[in-house]
Amino acid sequence: MKKSDFVFDLPKELIAQYPRDRGQSRLFVLYRKRRKFEHKSFKDIMQYVKKDDCLVINNSKVIPARFYGYRESSSGKLELLLIEKMDDKRWKVLIFPGRKGRVGDFLVLENKLRCRVLEIDEKTGERIVEFEDDKNLLEFGSVPLPPYIKRRPKREDKNRYQTIYAEKDGSVAAPTAGLHFDEETLKQFKGKGVDIAKVTLHVGPGTFRPVREEDIEKHEMESERYEISEEAAESINRSIARGGDIFAVGTTTVRVLETVADKEGRVREKKGRTDLFIYPPYKFKVVNHLITNFHLPGSTLIMLVSAFADKEIILKAYRLAITRRYNFYSYGDAMLIL
Repeated sequence: MKKSDFVFDLPKELIAQYPRDRGQSRLFVLYRKRRKFEHKSFKDIMQYVKKDDCLVINNSKVIPARFYGYRESSSGKLELLLIEKMDDKRWKVLIFPGRKGRVGDFLVLENKLRCRVLEIDEKTGERIVEFEDDKNLLEFGSVPLPPYIKRRPKREDKNRYQTIYAEKDGSVAAPTAGLHFDEETLKQFKGKGVDIAKVTLHVGPGTFRPVREEDIEKHEMESERYEISEEAAESINRSIARGGDIFAVGTTTVRVLETVADKEGRVREKKGRTDLFIYPPYKFKVVNHLITNFHLPGSTLIMLVSAFADKEIILKAYRLAITRRYNFYSYGDAMLIL
């Protein structure tokens, strides 16, 4: 498989800059076996689920990971993105532009916080920085909107760039398929006899890092922390035993489930790190249906959905979505792959 096999032309005006109200997005429904499409509203999703199915969601919470500041020695402006906490004072980060984060540099963030660059990973560009005091660090950060949203975060993004079921701090990007859900929709799932299982995958920048190799098999995913509880595993396995289907909300949820599933499609309690890279051909062990957004050309995410459905039908669906003016990416419309 080549990266160019997953590239398509996307008009910039279809990249959503602002979200619709929760539950008000459009829903592009793709039937894999029948190779058919339907065009619905996200509120219509209930007609595709049945009693004993299981909806699996990612409850990771986006942290206010973006900071603006300057290098103390030169006052040159920079941007810092927290990635992962290492210990009490050390964090793995990205710095833009990278030349302003050399080893030994002292950085001042939001005119309040001071840190020093300790290490640089030359392969990824990530840094390890040590804060003088990070006790109240997250009080000063802002919402880490992705770079294709061409604006500074607004007050409403603090709530809207977060799922309503987010619980565990750790992501630097939202598991965006979950942004469509409101409380009423979740109540409807439960009322229909659908179990809701929570897993955790803390989304890091590696999920969105560009695939630079034309031969996609040479691309290496950066590992991300995940966890699935005994309760969640039991709920998923119970649905499977009853003949229910597993609906995964988002590609991050898919990667957790496929990481922990055995050959028979059963899952178990586990936590760790996963660097699972899913691309065609791939035999899915546990996920039956996928709720997702529309993804970037040539990205690992469109490769995953192409493995789930079929590359040709996915690209055909994307071309139709463009013609019908669906909105793309984090704040865009939804797709249900059956």
